[in-house]
Amino acid sequence: MNMPFSPRVLNVRVLAQDDPNEIARIDKFVSDHVQGTAFHRPAWLLAIAKASGHDWCYLLAENGHGEIEALLPLHLIHSALFGRALVSSGFAVGGGILGQSDQATQTLAQAAWNFAERHSFPSIELRGGPNPGANWQNKDGIYASFVRALAGNDEDQLLAVPRKQRAEIRKGLNNDLVIRVGVGEQDRADHYAVYAESVRNLGTPVFPKSLFDAVLEAFGEDADILTIFADNRPVASVLSLYHKGNVMPYWGGGTFDARRLRANDVMYYALMNHARERGCEHFDFGRSKVGTGAYSFKKNWGFEPEPLSYFIRTADGEDARDVNPMSPKYRLQVALWQKLPLSIANRLGPLIAKGLG
Repeated sequence: MNMPFSPRVLNVRVLAQDDPNEIARIDKFVSDHVQGTAFHRPAWLLAIAKASGHDWCYLLAENGHGEIEALLPLHLIHSALFGRALVSSGFAVGGGILGQSDQATQTLAQAAWNFAERHSFPSIELRGGPNPGANWQNKDGIYASFVRALAGNDEDQLLAVPRKQRAEIRKGLNNDLVIRVGVGEQDRADHYAVYAESVRNLGTPVFPKSLFDAVLEAFGEDADILTIFADNRPVASVLSLYHKGNVMPYWGGGTFDARRLRANDVMYYALMNHARERGCEHFDFGRSKVGTGAYSFKKNWGFEPEPLSYFIRTADGEDARDVNPMSPKYRLQVALWQKLPLSIANRLGPLIAKGLG
């Protein structure tokens, strides 16, 4: 005779202080979980909170033995321009609930909503993870991720790139560009100068330099900066994260000269080789919005898009935040921002960007 199904009792609690023992437990759970990402790690959560000023917490679902069954990293975003929201994870392209079962996932999803209601947050944004259940909007078909295995050596890596894109890399390699990897003050200054110019040209506000510094400090050996130089000037640079054998070029960009020099092409090729030498097995090109130039650029490198699902829950009568710079509502602001002198954009940008989450 079949016994009736009896759900396990799970206890949910909030961790909102940097307890070394708890942080170590969470880090191990993230590392052991097949879907754990750099954006679930305490290093990310604490670094973002330190640099942005937004509060943080973990919601933990534990079984009767005190073992973690599910967790959710949250940033508590407060912005006069973009509104309030609970975000998993802030300033990330990933996140969402890490659970060992559907029951644990849905238990934590409901606990997250209860937390939002208690603290008067009108919405929750989960960037990835399993479907949290009813009452959540599934935002799919908007973004895709791009992940591919690294080749065994530099030449095979080049040959793994489709012919047209491979020709662009070869052109760049003939331009006497210099590659430097590091995390020192000069590396950070060069990266920020390039990145700030790049995002200004795209029409979006730059993040504060303290955000990059905090992430580099928190991740230690699991983050670095690769910069491309032409005539002793930085023309392309990327800050990358390393997690469980994957490298993700996360904050990168190039100057106006980068396109002419094919510096971005050389940068990503050099990062693939550098990551392999570090012991990485996969290159995670991050997310891109379907139909954009970045989406096409990654496909040109031979990466196949994998759809991403984001989940949002809002209070009755409330709309979800819109922080996508490609949204039609921001078209005028983007056009104006692209015309700002770089010095002004760099002063105003961090004040605005902190509220994006």
